[in-house]
Amino acid sequence: MTESKDDSALYIVIVNDEEQYSIWPHRKVLPPGWRLAGKTGSKLECKAFIDEIWTDMRPLSLRRSMEKNVKA
Repeated sequence: MTESKDDSALYIVIVNDEEQYSIWPHRKVLPPGWRLAGKTGSKLECKAFIDEIWTDMRPLSLRRSMEKNVKA
């Protein structure tokens, strides 16, 4: 993954209620249903942060449903 040298834009990492992560331009209003996840930086830095913390890509509702089925 390469980042353009002239891409000096600042991004933030956002997360929704299903614990799905995305990057978002720093100066744009957050989309409905999303909140800050605690990382601001270049696109490359934000993607690296997401790669580090988002280890289970399944939506939260699916993970919870699967846990209930295991306990039943």
